[in-house]
Amino acid sequence: MTFKQLEALYWIGRLGGFAQAASQLNTSQSAISKRVHELELLFETALFDRSQRTARLTEKGEEMFVLAQKLLAQRDAAVEQFGKPGVVERRIRIGVTELTAMTWLPRLVGLIQRHYPKVILEPDVDDSLQLRDKLLADELDLVIVPDTFAESRLPHTVIGQVRSAWMCKPGVVPQNGTVRLHELARHRMLVQGNSSGTGRAYDAWMKEQGVQPANVIVVSNLVALTGLTVSGLGVSYLPRECLAPLVAAGMLAVVDVTPALPVVRYVAMHKGEHRSALTSSIVMLAQECCDFTRMFQAQGEDEAERA
Repeated sequence: MTFKQLEALYWIGRLGGFAQAASQLNTSQSAISKRVHELELLFETALFDRSQRTARLTEKGEEMFVLAQKLLAQRDAAVEQFGKPGVVERRIRIGVTELTAMTWLPRLVGLIQRHYPKVILEPDVDDSLQLRDKLLADELDLVIVPDTFAESRLPHTVIGQVRSAWMCKPGVVPQNGTVRLHELARHRMLVQGNSSGTGRAYDAWMKEQGVQPANVIVVSNLVALTGLTVSGLGVSYLPRECLAPLVAAGMLAVVDVTPALPVVRYVAMHKGEHRSALTSSIVMLAQECCDFTRMFQAQGEDEAERA
């Protein structure tokens, strides 16, 4: 039994077809079929039900799939533990929110490529709830999201934090000093909703303050939320530092509200049984480059600034 045979069976079972597995492993469909056939001859049992139009595992095939998943994970862990970073070959699926993608994700990608040139990154940008569910379903290896999910199965490490402020188009909220939160709630509020970690955090916080806005529009996409706020549709909580250029340009105005919005912590989460030297290293790199204050930061910016 070889790792190539196990990889073939694993990816067929994972992706649902021989052609998909061949694409994943950068080989031909005939090579994938040959590897599966070799496994079936070795154990003298059918691993796939060939009476179906799709590649469906038999009962013994399901058992072999679970075994293959464990053995391949152990192989990857051994390579990471004893190999040099530059020779580690793996696919790593990382889930991030829109704000991370808009700010420091390019720096993280650059650092990973520099330290692990043979690692293939598969980023996934989605809302926090979807990323959490994908992680639990083994569709992602690591996610970086707001710390709003109490989930014992998902160990987490603090990466950084985001400061937000209430913003609106200049003139939408008359300002003669500080505005109280319950007064602000009389205006139309644009919020991110419960699929967003930030939305969940601030919704819970406003309830703690005894504030329940009557006129609310849920906008899950951060870019759309910013655009609608710029248009004057309502008032919203937005990341303070990275949108400072829009404030400086007069497109947005910061509303001084009391009590002020709390900061939102971001954490890296992974399934406990899938922790590896590579994921631990990527978490450390994320801590190193996490910076929500500027848009689209690339690796090397700091070196250029120092020069």
